[in-house]
Amino acid sequence: MKHVVFDLGQVLISWFPERAFAAHFSDRDAIRDWMARVDFDGWNRLQDGGRPLAEGLAAARAAFGDAAAPLMDYTQAFPATITDPVPGSWEIAAELQAAGHRLFAITNWSADNWPAALARYPGLTRLFEDIVVSGIERLLKPEADIYLALTRRNRVAPEDCLFIDDSPANVAGARAVGMEAIRFTDAPALRRDLAARGLLPPS
Repeated sequence: MKHVVFDLGQVLISWFPERAFAAHFSDRDAIRDWMARVDFDGWNRLQDGGRPLAEGLAAARAAFGDAAAPLMDYTQAFPATITDPVPGSWEIAAELQAAGHRLFAITNWSADNWPAALARYPGLTRLFEDIVVSGIERLLKPEADIYLALTRRNRVAPEDCLFIDDSPANVAGARAVGMEAIRFTDAPALRRDLAARGLLPPS
């Protein structure tokens, strides 16, 4: 029986980082312009990879001066960015668990912001046997080591795992270590993919 490994962000938990900066700007376009100017995506990826928050904030100030100021509030405001579950995905995961599949998760998520995820979604620890958090492990998808960290510590073979992620690069990374993988687009499509593999009954 296949073990199923979920990504979290944009698969189970919607993430809207713009919400963390709403107090600093007049509208969403202004937020997005600022995020591009300070390379928020690049900054955040380093945080997801395990860089300590204080170090990340210092680096942003050094690179962008006063323009980096909104980042100082990011971790405090982070809970507002993850208030919305992805429609239908939790129900699919619960069905897989009820059918007897072992469930795991691998997420690119900073260690500083991970407590907010557990507070907002306490069901994560009931649904998944193990969750590999990039910021805690200091590893990132799509690097091979983060997938293998999960399989080694849970004593499962990569080829016995089905990985689900919205990122094509992360899907490719899972396949590179021997996992079967599905790119997530929405819950109905995921249900069809799982039914086609015999993991859920046809809808």
